[in-house]
Amino acid sequence: MATAGGLSGAVGISARPNSTAACLVQKVGALSNSLPGAATVQVSQCQNKARNGQAIRCAMATGKEHGAVTAASSGDQNKGGLRGKLNKVVLAYSGGLDTSVIVPWLRENYGCEVVCFTADVGQGAIELEGLEKKAKASGACQLVVKDLREEFVSEYIYPCLRAGAVYERKYLLGTSMARPVIAKAMVDVAKEVGADAVAHGCTGKGNDQVRFELTFYALNPELKVVAPWREWDITGREDAIEYAKKHNVPVPVSKKSIYSRDRNLWHLSHEGDILEDPANEPKEDMYMMSVAPENAPSEPEYLEIGMIAGVPVSINGRNLSPASLLAELNEIGGKHGIGRIDMVENRLVGMKSRGVYETPGGTIMAAAVRELEALTLDRETMQWKDMVALKYAELVYAGRWFDPLRQSFDAFMENITATTTGSVTLKLYKGSVNVMSRKSPYSLYREDISSFENGEIYNQADAEGFIRLYGLPTRVRAMLEKGI
Repeated sequence: MATAGGLSGAVGISARPNSTAACLVQKVGALSNSLPGAATVQVSQCQNKARNGQAIRCAMATGKEHGAVTAASSGDQNKGGLRGKLNKVVLAYSGGLDTSVIVPWLRENYGCEVVCFTADVGQGAIELEGLEKKAKASGACQLVVKDLREEFVSEYIYPCLRAGAVYERKYLLGTSMARPVIAKAMVDVAKEVGADAVAHGCTGKGNDQVRFELTFYALNPELKVVAPWREWDITGREDAIEYAKKHNVPVPVSKKSIYSRDRNLWHLSHEGDILEDPANEPKEDMYMMSVAPENAPSEPEYLEIGMIAGVPVSINGRNLSPASLLAELNEIGGKHGIGRIDMVENRLVGMKSRGVYETPGGTIMAAAVRELEALTLDRETMQWKDMVALKYAELVYAGRWFDPLRQSFDAFMENITATTTGSVTLKLYKGSVNVMSRKSPYSLYREDISSFENGEIYNQADAEGFIRLYGLPTRVRAMLEKGI
């Protein structure tokens, strides 16, 4: 069973009520809180296999009282909160300041239990450490972590890769692809725990609020969506710290980054600080996944990427799972300074923003797929694919992953890339990815036709008639202009 690395003290639990579980009961001391139910509670930790082989980890409060009234039984909670009444809310949770504050805010304003949910999409073990303790200290009744790495790559990244989806000429959609897989898992967890609402910590200026909520609408329109940043009076970090202190929520002690970052198995994005001025060059110490191209090895590295039906399956003859293959390419590409992108993009909400992206493995994959398609796709198919890819990327960027149009585009892409099978050899050198060779059993390239020598299939004399017919509109227009 796959597990999400670095989550302290959490073990797997099945979503199925009749599954066999090995349970360990221990007492966990939560800090006293002005909200009901924040005192010490008895916690049951259980381990099971989850559906589809994914790891589900959680710590569930039993609701037994230990010198305080639990949130579920308090009179105030039965009456609701300042803004209404909800039963249980599943919150997209990172353990940072914003989501730590959202937990007590939801309980105070909606009189509800809060289930914290974290998706492991390859952001790294450090970001997953200590989440159980943080969630409990903030007043959450339960923490669920799911390992979504393989699903993320095979069912979200690979379709976009196969489609050739690139937003505004550069962006390989790293954050855009991750949001629907996370939101879908939240809908699943909401059903498993009996929640009637979901919540996220996205701001009202960004794209992510749209991506989360369109997924919620598509998969379960009955769920209420709570977006605290569009409702509360908290305007910044200092307000959030003050609110946390007021409600006895430990403020995360991790050093505050000057950049706003989002990391997953596909990429790492950087925004904010000096990047807000497009005239500023990024500082080298900002990068985390890749070395500067000038500091990359002086010797090139050759890679053979094997592909089946438009998606990578192997590196140098070694078959790997989608997530493992991407992780390895990230290491190799980062070492050679591959995949740095600096761009000004148009956000869905209307404003322009500047971001810097590191996508080492994805850049290598995209180069390999494009080159193999040069062998296996005819001209008309390739042109239509490129046109559809623009709209495909726009739909993904805009959060419309579960729209019928994107799903129909996916069927088109899957059909036309069925023969994009073979291998591409790439040379990585100081930030560049160059194609050295490509081969496919379905190649449309014929040496006997393409050769400059005459052959039986192509007679060079036939070109004269072709040119006369192909150029007929040009000749007719010229004749008209000259009065012929």
